[in-house]
Amino acid sequence: MSDLFPTLDPRREAMGQGAVLLRGKALSLEAEILTALKNITAQAPFRRMTTPGGFLMSVAMTNCGSAGWVTDRTGYRYDRIDPETGRPWPSLPPAFLQLAAQAAAEAGYEDFRPDACLINRYEPGARLSLHQDKNERDYAHPIVSVSLGLPATFQFGGPKRTDPVRKFALRHGDVAVWGGPSRLFFHGVPELKDGEHETLGRMRINLTFRGAL
Repeated sequence: MSDLFPTLDPRREAMGQGAVLLRGKALSLEAEILTALKNITAQAPFRRMTTPGGFLMSVAMTNCGSAGWVTDRTGYRYDRIDPETGRPWPSLPPAFLQLAAQAAAEAGYEDFRPDACLINRYEPGARLSLHQDKNERDYAHPIVSVSLGLPATFQFGGPKRTDPVRKFALRHGDVAVWGGPSRLFFHGVPELKDGEHETLGRMRINLTFRGAL
């Protein structure tokens, strides 16, 4: 009977072709991830960057890995040096690499080993408008995005900004993975609602793993 009427996996939700949402995937490594995050931000503190158009981003950011994503009046790019400290970005911790590789493999992208992790801190009212992740050199690598802290809404569209957008509720520990035909799809996070997470308080942390170099 179970073969005739298979049960859908509540831990896995399709977002589109080549894109999947893995519910609670990060929870098994939560303690290691939060400890590593504290060490990273002690070396490379969160900062609100300026866009090429001169706007101050509402989301605070930092990075770890061989290169970090930065933005200023000269443009968007990856840089091996943290412009605020003048030092290389902190290394990718083992727990980060483990989670990124496992989530990518579960989504159908084997042998993914990121060299960059963009870390976003959302506080109530912060948002990230629809955009494409296209500063990476090789689009063959997927994007692995980990949600921690306050719940948020993930907007996932198509290859054009005007394409219809699907909305997914993101909770603490969820991991979204997209690549292949959806690698350059527009995506974003609307304004974060206020709340209190039992571990992270009034914030949401997003880890976005990329193959950047």
